[in-house]
Amino acid sequence: MKLIYNGQDIQVDGGLSLQQILVSHGATPPFAVALNGQFVPAGLLPETKPESGDSIEVLSPIQGG
Repeated sequence: MKLIYNGQDIQVDGGLSLQQILVSHGATPPFAVALNGQFVPAGLLPETKPESGDSIEVLSPIQGG
């Protein structure tokens, strides 16, 4: 299945959860996730299943001053 992950086209197996996709692409906490522009709470990542063509954005906090 084709997805857009942080602006890049990727291919993943269908039926994977959002959490499985994030882990397979090296995302490490802390991070926030948006699926098609909508925030997905961390507790829902294991049960959220993207569909072909969906857009996933992973944002990590930036520290500094």
